[in-house]
Amino acid sequence: MRITSTSCICPVLVCLCFVQRCYGTAHHSSIKVTRNQTKHTEGETEVHHRPKRGWVWNQFFVLEEHMGPDPQYVGKLHSNSDKGDGSVKYILTGEGAGTIFIIDDTTGDIHSTKSLDREQKTHYVLHAQAIDRRTNKPLEPESEFIIKVQDINDNAPKFTDGPYIVTVPEMSDMGTSVLQVTATDADDPTYGNSARVVYSILQGQPYFSVDPKTGVIRTALHNMDREAREHYSVVIQAKDMAGQVGGLSGSTTVNITLTDVNDNPPRFPQKHYQLYVPESAQVGSAVGKIKANDADTGSNADMTYSITNGDGIGIFSISTDKDTREGILSLKKPLNYEKKKSYTLNIEGANTHLDFRFSHLGPFKDATMLKIIVGDVNEPPLFSMPSYVMDVYENAKIGTIVGTVLAQDPDSANSLVRYFINHSAEEDRFFNIDANTGTIKTSKVLDREETPWYNITVTASENDNPDLLSHVSVGIRVLDVNDNPPELAREYDIVVCENSKPGQVIHTITATDKDDFANGPRFNFFLDEHLPVNPNFTLKDNEDNTASILTRRRRFSRTVQDVYYLPIMISDGGIPSLSSSSTLTIRVCACERDGRVRTCHAEAFLSSAGLSTGALIAILLCVVILLAIVVLFITLRRSKKEPLIISEEDVRENVVTYDDEGGGEEDTEAFDITALRNPSAAEEFKYRRDIRPEVKLTPRHPTLSTLESIDVQEFIKQRLAEADLDPSVPPYDSLQTYAYEGQRSEAGSISSLDSATTQSDQDYHYLGDWGPEFKKLAELYGEMESERTT
Repeated sequence: MRITSTSCICPVLVCLCFVQRCYGTAHHSSIKVTRNQTKHTEGETEVHHRPKRGWVWNQFFVLEEHMGPDPQYVGKLHSNSDKGDGSVKYILTGEGAGTIFIIDDTTGDIHSTKSLDREQKTHYVLHAQAIDRRTNKPLEPESEFIIKVQDINDNAPKFTDGPYIVTVPEMSDMGTSVLQVTATDADDPTYGNSARVVYSILQGQPYFSVDPKTGVIRTALHNMDREAREHYSVVIQAKDMAGQVGGLSGSTTVNITLTDVNDNPPRFPQKHYQLYVPESAQVGSAVGKIKANDADTGSNADMTYSITNGDGIGIFSISTDKDTREGILSLKKPLNYEKKKSYTLNIEGANTHLDFRFSHLGPFKDATMLKIIVGDVNEPPLFSMPSYVMDVYENAKIGTIVGTVLAQDPDSANSLVRYFINHSAEEDRFFNIDANTGTIKTSKVLDREETPWYNITVTASENDNPDLLSHVSVGIRVLDVNDNPPELAREYDIVVCENSKPGQVIHTITATDKDDFANGPRFNFFLDEHLPVNPNFTLKDNEDNTASILTRRRRFSRTVQDVYYLPIMISDGGIPSLSSSSTLTIRVCACERDGRVRTCHAEAFLSSAGLSTGALIAILLCVVILLAIVVLFITLRRSKKEPLIISEEDVRENVVTYDDEGGGEEDTEAFDITALRNPSAAEEFKYRRDIRPEVKLTPRHPTLSTLESIDVQEFIKQRLAEADLDPSVPPYDSLQTYAYEGQRSEAGSISSLDSATTQSDQDYHYLGDWGPEFKKLAELYGEMESERTT
């Protein structure tokens, strides 16, 4: 097989391959490869080899970025079986076969139809095979080969991280590393100088330099001062082809800022300052500011101010404002123009953060002199003391002198001063003050037990200038006098057991006194000497402001006396001493053996009669049950004797509910409503009551023949006419209802409507013959009959 390619096959043809690559594809070297020999078309020698295979192949090369109108020739495939008669067909498969690379199936020539980019794909792997065109059978085994894309310098170096921002301290030594920049080139670094980059500086000299190989940027000058120039813009270029002419280049910008160091001491703009301060300035207030300038920034410009000398070092103080870096001058003591009119201060400002590398540039501090002029102002009166404390006894008479305050005009005019009390609180009105002398007196009687301390504010003003005021606080302490007698600390519940023994302590009492401790304790407890000796109890003073109650005899009985009273006396230790009397109530109680109180209530007395609490409860329960039985029995008796008819005069129909069976048609005990429902039992015609009737009255009860001849319709018409003509009826329509039960049935009526309106004298004994269903009804009418007879 013979292969013609742009690549070199044998080491002997290295020079030929080099010439071929330099001149492109215009000239190609052809190599004849057969199974038994390899023949160079440009040489005369022939080298014999032992036959190994039918395919002899190598790498093919194709230049990237081919822009010609015709497809780029890559190489040629040739099989030993190809006699040139076209019977051999060449097939190309693999990456890009048929799209990027095409082959002439007869000649084996391979061409590239597209412009290739090595940076996207560096090589393609393909497979070649020679088959018999007539039989489509392979003449040679399939073999693999590679087509490499040959690089050209088509990519410029790029700085992927630019632009850069970096800092470097000022006053750095020359050659101090600032930053290392790196540019990348997409070309093949293994082929030629396409990817070989060198660095150079286009802008930023003579302050900075760059290493051409490593890209390290360094300072190029000594002692670069930030205060002179702070920002620098440096442009760095990267060029491939080792910087040769024709190479591609890229650039980036590096913004370099010099950071501050403490290389500048503070400086006061002036060596002498003057400040005016009025004498009325308040102590602790700021009276002025002073500032020293420092060219540095940040912490390197921080400084502190101090007063190093001067006659006002004890009158003024200075502090540092960290935000503005100013010295704040404050007043430590009050000023007095009449005593001293000016002060002199030496003020120093010094850096707080020092860098000893630059100590030769110091000293890092500066000093100035400040003269303070005290201004004269009209001042308010000045009290002799910042505050006053006075004492007065309680119960003192109105007008008692408590104390005196004193204020003077500090100015040279020495005006007269007037005083008054600020009555801002109600308690202040207990006192008044003499406007000219400042003497404070009581205006009410004071009670220490109610208010032991008063705080008032006294104001002083000048007669010549009432607007100038000064104030002072006055505390008045109310002293105690013995005006409250002692009394028991609380109401005592004292209990004595029935089984107490003589001399037994049953309780301990104590006392209190509203007065101060000097007029209160110690307390003395004793019995009233004017009263006879108590035979039951006595009192013992324990001499510790307490007293004990003791029994005088053995055993107490509640049945004899359940409460005892013991009058006692209490005196205090004041001068003069005060005393009070109290009466103790002592109850007699039943106690356990260990002294615990069992009960003191009255029901316990029943125990002595032999009745316990449980027995008493049982008796009361039995009584309640008996009362309930009696009430129930009486109620049942009354319910049986109560008649069904409430009133004989009430002719309204009533419904009475009961559990007994009815009495049948002979039950005439219910309300008789015949007059309302049966026209045969109706009353005679009614006439007007305001005039004499013109017709003759008829008997009240019509005869039987009359009743039978009355028509119901005619009866209703008559009633309607009576209602219309009756002037006594209400002046509005009323509804009158009439009903009539006919008498046509030959059987007797079971209704009670035809019964007489009076009590019936009918005998109901026949109800007992009707059977058990009417037994209850027969008993009921039997009882009613007996009651009527009775």
